[in-house]
Amino acid sequence: MSSQLLQKYNVPVPRYTSYPPANHFSSEFGESNYIQMLDESNSGTPQHLAFYFHIPFCKKICFYCGCNAYTMGRPEQTEAYLRAIKKEFALVAKHIDPARKVSQIHFGGGTPNSIDAAMLKELVDMVASSFSFIDKPEIAIECNPAYLTHEYVDALKQAGFNRFSLGIQDFNDEVLRTVNRDSSRIPVDELVAFIKKGRSDIGVNLDFIYGLPGQTVESFLESVEKAAAIRPDRLVTFSYAHVPWMKKHQMILEKRGLPSSEVKMEMFLSAYALLKQKGYQPVGLDHFVLPTDELFASLESKELHRNFQGYCTRRTTGQVYAFGVTAISQLEKGYAQNVKDIAEYIATIENHHLPIEKGYTLSSGEIITRETITELMCNKRVSWSDVASKLGVPVEDVRTQVAVNDEVLAGFAADELIRYTSDEITVTELGAIFIRNIAAALDSAYQQQANSYSKTV
Repeated sequence: MSSQLLQKYNVPVPRYTSYPPANHFSSEFGESNYIQMLDESNSGTPQHLAFYFHIPFCKKICFYCGCNAYTMGRPEQTEAYLRAIKKEFALVAKHIDPARKVSQIHFGGGTPNSIDAAMLKELVDMVASSFSFIDKPEIAIECNPAYLTHEYVDALKQAGFNRFSLGIQDFNDEVLRTVNRDSSRIPVDELVAFIKKGRSDIGVNLDFIYGLPGQTVESFLESVEKAAAIRPDRLVTFSYAHVPWMKKHQMILEKRGLPSSEVKMEMFLSAYALLKQKGYQPVGLDHFVLPTDELFASLESKELHRNFQGYCTRRTTGQVYAFGVTAISQLEKGYAQNVKDIAEYIATIENHHLPIEKGYTLSSGEIITRETITELMCNKRVSWSDVASKLGVPVEDVRTQVAVNDEVLAGFAADELIRYTSDEITVTELGAIFIRNIAAALDSAYQQQANSYSKTV
């Protein structure tokens, strides 16, 4: 890849984990708006339920962290927080049709495994006592391996968890020390084997970050090669998103020296080539999966999807009902985000109100754009007629809404990022690296905001 091409497209653009991005959410959206959206979601699509529980606590904050996380306080605070989540769930559940089925439960953070596994089991059991499940639902948890013991893993498996995302980030201990993160308590190969022992239904992800201080192309490749040898079901290589104007602690990493965009790109491309050589298949922006993984089958059939839980199949995707501080619900007609302060969150729920801080109601045109961008980002292709057929609108409405600009498309094609016809865009292997840029070109509301988005690389 030429340096010229990298510089041309290495600009701030949304990650498009939602459309519109969360910086568009409005504080004018409140509890009553969310309740109306909850009631309407019962007749919306997808029909399945996806529940997200945000566990914000961490034993210490990693300097690269872009999540909504808080240093763990007293045990009483954790207990009060979990009681509030249960009450929030009860307030929301009464608006959900009990005939609908659960396809996903996801625990994120923060560090979900920073609290007692019995507390997590209580939340899973709470869902199970309120709703039925589809066959083979995904019950997933993000884990910091520094705090996993054999006993804790056993407790999670007994609680019903069947997907473990292990935040390794790097196998180089010096890199981890630089970013204030501890290495795995149990050797990672042993940990993965123990998680999967006797359970063919359990999947394991190993997550890595490239672009951290102290990383080189060679050192990152060593980590990826070691990871591939462990043979997890999925390997994820996240690009470090440097947004110090939002996360002040990231400024520490600036002082310690961040790799250039060119070096970051070389890290990614080298890891990409190695993982393909090892039999992994690229999925979406940053996932690599074994050919037997259902995500790859979904990609092959152009049925890959994603929500705030991450990439998923059409079988397991659902509207997302989220609980906890800063948690974002993702329903057919819009989004609702909870307050950020833990004390305010608990107090609001104690007063029998939903703790909504802001949200967004999608217009009919924005629903078209969301479907278009989601299809492009997941399946590396989008057809105007397919989107129109799915949403029941004229094809011309799709083309008008997403602001199809033939001159812009021709520029992408000249750079070999896409191939296109009057009805379809197909993203090339090279173009997949800059797919956020391509998506932004289909977003009529997008305006480049350097203080709002991370760069592509």
